[in-house]
Amino acid sequence: MLAVLLAVLLLQVEMTLQDLDLPKITGFWREVGVASSHNLMLKTPKKLEALFLTLSEDKLTVKAVSDSSGSCETEIIESSEIDVSGKFVFPGSREIHVLDTDYERYAILRVSLHWKGKDFHVLKYFTRNLEDENEPGFWKFRELTADTGLYLLARHGRCAELLKEVSLYLLSPELNSTLEEQI
Repeated sequence: MLAVLLAVLLLQVEMTLQDLDLPKITGFWREVGVASSHNLMLKTPKKLEALFLTLSEDKLTVKAVSDSSGSCETEIIESSEIDVSGKFVFPGSREIHVLDTDYERYAILRVSLHWKGKDFHVLKYFTRNLEDENEPGFWKFRELTADTGLYLLARHGRCAELLKEVSLYLLSPELNSTLEEQI
């Protein structure tokens, strides 16, 4: 019954999201909340802290930074398929579907993967900043996950800070003009 209710809620959210504006979804995103009915998904020793998304032609590149026992680990993954509904397919039977976003403050994603013959689904809540978790999308996330195992991160991770600093540096106009002069 719980799974059916969650599926209906997800379908309602998916139906309300218009075509995704792909360039607006790019940039820095910090993971704030995770919800899953699968305990295994919440107990992983490697904790995702943030993502940096870039778009080039028909590929979405995800740079993920995680805390693994106090060390920052980076993983770069390229999508093999994109569609404007917000669904991204990645190698290794992984999919990311943007369920809701305002592009500027929050995004709610459903991450799906097939592992050891089973399908796993996790809802994730992301913000653009390092400080505030109580963005407008947080309450939508809480509604979606009210009957699901909810695990809120709300930690201020060192790895997320480093990714944000590097991404701001790489996107700064001064650096871009310096690079253009050198080319």
